[in-house]
Amino acid sequence: MEWLSAETVLGTLGIVATVAVLAYDRLRPGRRRIGYRVQMDTAIGADTRPGRAGARLGLFGDDRELTDATLVLLRIENDGVKDISRADYEVPLCAVFTGRRVLGVAVTDPSPPGLMERLTPENGLRYEGGRVHVPHVPLNTGDHFKLLVLLTGGGLNGDVRLEGTVNEGRIRPNRQYRGPRVLYLGLAAFLILITGIGTGMQLEGPPPPLECATGELTVLGSTAFAPVLEEVGRAYEEDCEGARITLAAEGSLGGIRRLDSLGRAAKDGAPPAVALSDGPAPDGYPRLRAHPVAVTVFAVVVNERTGVRDISTADLRRLYSGEVRNWREVGGADLPVSLVSRDSESGTRSAFQRRVLDGFEPGVSSGDCRRRDDPRARVLRCERGDTRQVLETVRRVPGAIGYAELRAATGTGGVTLLRLDGTAPDTGAIGPDRRQSGRDGREATGKPYPYWEVEYAHTYTQPPADSLTSKFLDYLGGGTAQNILRTHGLLPCAAPVNQALCHRG
Repeated sequence: MEWLSAETVLGTLGIVATVAVLAYDRLRPGRRRIGYRVQMDTAIGADTRPGRAGARLGLFGDDRELTDATLVLLRIENDGVKDISRADYEVPLCAVFTGRRVLGVAVTDPSPPGLMERLTPENGLRYEGGRVHVPHVPLNTGDHFKLLVLLTGGGLNGDVRLEGTVNEGRIRPNRQYRGPRVLYLGLAAFLILITGIGTGMQLEGPPPPLECATGELTVLGSTAFAPVLEEVGRAYEEDCEGARITLAAEGSLGGIRRLDSLGRAAKDGAPPAVALSDGPAPDGYPRLRAHPVAVTVFAVVVNERTGVRDISTADLRRLYSGEVRNWREVGGADLPVSLVSRDSESGTRSAFQRRVLDGFEPGVSSGDCRRRDDPRARVLRCERGDTRQVLETVRRVPGAIGYAELRAATGTGGVTLLRLDGTAPDTGAIGPDRRQSGRDGREATGKPYPYWEVEYAHTYTQPPADSLTSKFLDYLGGGTAQNILRTHGLLPCAAPVNQALCHRG
């Protein structure tokens, strides 16, 4: 047979050898891996026992605590092939220095620098005895940080180890060496040589992503987040043959309730369902596990005939309390105020009440959003079931005001996106560090924009690592999903630069 030539066999063996080395070195026995190594272990005290003479001169006094002091630099890194999130730590990391006692610890050389915000005493960095406890720090592949630890007692080069448990992974000592790299280069050169000889081989397309699993998964919850998850679901189905993602958007709280009901009814306690919510789940659902996915920005919108483009938070609260009933009282047209709100199942509404109103909206007083059905009500307020209905009602009713997810609101004609306290809704305007200008090109000169929220994916308990639920959550943190999130104007929580904002939310 012509295809069974010496060149073809050699080329195939080269590919198999390369894959085998990579699999052995990086995948066994789990895809997540934290490596650690001691980069320095040196005496800095005045103890002059054998092997310690001349350790230091004139650096410290002769305090008894420092006579046998040592300084250790411990490097901790994600040297596996899969990112590690906070939820992946089943048992948190703990650096153990056998026979020595920790006097102090400092974090140094974090990469990326944003890791420093996670490695603080407020987040759980602490030490006791011979142990340094490390917070649940998210580590993307290649991320690392170092612990500079001052110790007393014991000798040099004592036992130093990193303990903990990572879901679907392991923690192991590593070291810098060139053997595998040289082998990889040699194998690559070998393959290039064989290709030059002309094997004529054609390789199949790329294998499916590691996040793939088969079966059916129902995505519940947020209507504001529904268009994004619909696109992510289609992408997952295209990448992972045999998977089916069904979207059932019914509001954040409705999705939470349904997931909890499905979980309590499931025999194994882990239904194939995920609930998306704008903001955290309310109290009363102890078995739900929250996984931050992205930061989304919302907008307060008004009918363009109001003539209002900017409003203070104080005046906005006066509108919703009924103190202001006509737009001319806040510099707008002579039109009565009509409040168009979401129903009580909505996470968009919960975020608006929590972050903007700092209180609750008044009761419903109108069915058509034009006439007050209850003459005793101070304000005219109606409710609509989803984002699209709110925007359509605000567009049709002169004097109407409502709220919606920013991207959806931006594409709606007939409505104006309000600046709050001088700041336009924009991802660069949220949080304490506002680096960008507003969407209209004007520099944001007011306060940080307040109306934003973290989108969470909730599961009922921790799903099995090989389940479609777990794999889909992993996919949400991968490159394809992150690109989709960014396209929709969201900030992915899996990106290191956004993690502090996600966990502060």
